[in-house]
Amino acid sequence: MDKRLAKRHKRQTDRAKERIKISEPDVRTPEEIKAAREASQSAINRGGAGNVQGSASTNVMSRSPKVGGAAKTDAG
Repeated sequence: MDKRLAKRHKRQTDRAKERIKISEPDVRTPEEIKAAREASQSAINRGGAGNVQGSASTNVMSRSPKVGGAAKTDAG
């Protein structure tokens, strides 16, 4: 049992070593990094991401009664 588990573990670790991605260094200048941070923070402060999620859920909610209403009028 232990030999089997050891072999399995060895195979898993070998496969994991093959999948390792070496990250590339950030070659942006400090000014570019600062500008990117400011841009992402301003998008968060405006609430851009929150509005997108809210509108999507509103659209789903508004579609549901229309579908149900159409089915009732066809049946009646």
